[in-house]
Amino acid sequence: MRAAVIQMCSGPEIEANLETAGALLEEAAAAGAVLAVLPENFAFMGRNEADRIAVAEAPGSGPVQDFLAERARALGLWVVGGTVAVREPGETRPRAASLLFDAEGRLAARYDKLHMFDVDLPGSDEGYRESRGTMPGDGTVVAGSPLGGLGLAVCYDVRFPEMFRAMAESGFDAVSLPAAFTVPTGRAHWELLVRARAVDNLAVVLAAAQWGEHAGGRRTWGDSMIVNHWGEVLARKREGVGVVVADLDPLAQREARRRFPVLSNRRPANELRTRMETKE
Repeated sequence: MRAAVIQMCSGPEIEANLETAGALLEEAAAAGAVLAVLPENFAFMGRNEADRIAVAEAPGSGPVQDFLAERARALGLWVVGGTVAVREPGETRPRAASLLFDAEGRLAARYDKLHMFDVDLPGSDEGYRESRGTMPGDGTVVAGSPLGGLGLAVCYDVRFPEMFRAMAESGFDAVSLPAAFTVPTGRAHWELLVRARAVDNLAVVLAAAQWGEHAGGRRTWGDSMIVNHWGEVLARKREGVGVVVADLDPLAQREARRRFPVLSNRRPANELRTRMETKE
């Protein structure tokens, strides 16, 4: 069972980004992958957060969604379309929609990014307000796929383990994680967080990242990786544009979950009580 993650350095020109993404998807299919994950904002990285409003597509219609459906169908490849700006009727801002297409080019699932990256980076003058150009989603998604249950998450979501636990309750074997991590946070936390979410849930994490310098001066960390259920990095690409592939072992994953049943041993949050104690 072979999967692929794709690393890109996307800019504000949609056609150029789609040309690059198409070539990389072809490379993933030629390498024998059954499913490939594109990075966050793969088709458009604007100069600021509000730029996404101008390129937003209607649900089910638009050049980026058409591209994903056509490439998946032509290559016989399941594709996670990173994120696409999709604006619902009546909303002023789009959602950051992670779209899963099956090997026949049909939309199999859509997840709207839950957690908005509204932060000021410690020790830096770098700050982001994703909510200026994006509406948050309102729920988690697990979809059937060749890898089994596939949870869909995006970038900043990786810092919220309760979201992954919620998906685990629905049953999932792998998680797609398209991302565009900043350089400071990527250097400090990216690998740690990706491997932690794999270990927490005994699940594969397919982390596809943006890398390099983008329009407006933003720099992203890269280090796309495929991590197995035991937290081992099977393959990675630290820098540059390209494709990472790895063979997964679902039998070993099932055996690990049987012998080390962390998911069934856990106590749900609603069963826990915290007692605050103070001493004079």
